[in-house]
Amino acid sequence: MMDTKKLWDSVLVEMELTLSKPNFNTWFKDTQIVKMEDGAVYLGVPNTFVQDWLGSKFHNTILRALRNLSSNIQSLHYIISKEELRDKQEAPKPIQITKELPIADIYINKEDNLNPRYTFESFVVGPFNEFAYAASQAVIKKPGIVYNPLFIYGGTGHGKTHLIQAVGNYLKSGSNRKVFYTTSEKFGQELVNALQLNKPNFFKEKYRKYDVLIMDDVQFFSGKVKTQEELFHLFNHLYENNKQIIFSSDKHPSLIQDLEERLKSRFSAGMVVDIPAPDNESRAAIIRTKSANLPFQLSKEVVEYLAYSVTGNIRELEGIINSIAVQSEMKGRELSLVEVKNFVKNNAKPKKLVSTKEVVKTVADFYNIEEQLIYDKTRKKEIIKPRQIIMYILREDFNISYPAIGEKLGGRDHTTVMHSCEKIKNDMKSDEMLIQEINQLRSIFV
Repeated sequence: MMDTKKLWDSVLVEMELTLSKPNFNTWFKDTQIVKMEDGAVYLGVPNTFVQDWLGSKFHNTILRALRNLSSNIQSLHYIISKEELRDKQEAPKPIQITKELPIADIYINKEDNLNPRYTFESFVVGPFNEFAYAASQAVIKKPGIVYNPLFIYGGTGHGKTHLIQAVGNYLKSGSNRKVFYTTSEKFGQELVNALQLNKPNFFKEKYRKYDVLIMDDVQFFSGKVKTQEELFHLFNHLYENNKQIIFSSDKHPSLIQDLEERLKSRFSAGMVVDIPAPDNESRAAIIRTKSANLPFQLSKEVVEYLAYSVTGNIRELEGIINSIAVQSEMKGRELSLVEVKNFVKNNAKPKKLVSTKEVVKTVADFYNIEEQLIYDKTRKKEIIKPRQIIMYILREDFNISYPAIGEKLGGRDHTTVMHSCEKIKNDMKSDEMLIQEINQLRSIFV
């Protein structure tokens, strides 16, 4: 007899990896498998709102996870599982999702590893990601020819994986193209296994047969010499045969430490595009999209407040929206702005407190210079730029006064700080690499 607790715990681990903490806690707290019979799983949930939300938003994902763990599972049902009902051994009435689910919507296809939920239709486009979106649209029109490779980088929760898999899902639909999605970790592990089994040629042949290769989180190739060598030869083979290659990373390829220069060069050969943190306008658009199907609509004032105050990544933002939805359902009405403010204050992830010393150390490490040189009076070009960037970040992101910045950075005059901040602002208008570097630094402080 299958241990239902272990089965559900395994599903919860998988769900927790893909959701923000608020989102996970909102929908999966107090859930458990009540019983299993004849290939059906009966999932106990605390109330009707959670039942409806899991049924409409997470049903396919949960069922897919269950089937990946046990091929005997055929269906998933929800029951309101209150403690007092279980104590009295009453049989709660099951709530069944009766719609037929296409196989493609239940499983992540083992042939290509693509998640069918990641499509262009469900991708929210805003000013922060429109360049990356436009690049992906160019790729699907002429795969292997335009922007090859396509390299998308940005912080956690900015939508990189959604976008690169959307490209894969589009290219495989209605065509005979062989598309494959993987992560750098899985790629490296497959290589290790192939070498241990003395089957390196099998590994090579597998990856060289694809028309579209999508690889996530390539920053983890850092320091892995043998894996980098294998990727280098694979890249050359696919590129020379006009096969589309797509990468994602949390940083620009030139900034990945312990990565061979020949790989950095190839990563940068096509189109390198950043997805920064969403701006206020984009966060508002995401909030409106994510909340469109909620039983209670968010007012314009609430949307604007959330867009301004919840500055974490998209997954964190979605978690807050879902939590507000639960509060609204419990009260039976839309939450007021004051109630939303109080809820966010108590539940949203607080902004990270960063000291001037931490900013100095982070920037110094980023540019591979000695931390003390930032405070010294040296006018060396390789020191001036990082120092000016530190001043700019302290002023723009942490709202520290010009005199305070000057005092903390070696007793400099406030006019020097003002000049440095203005210079960085002006340089960012025309220096794309500077923009990328500052965005990368900012993602560290989030």
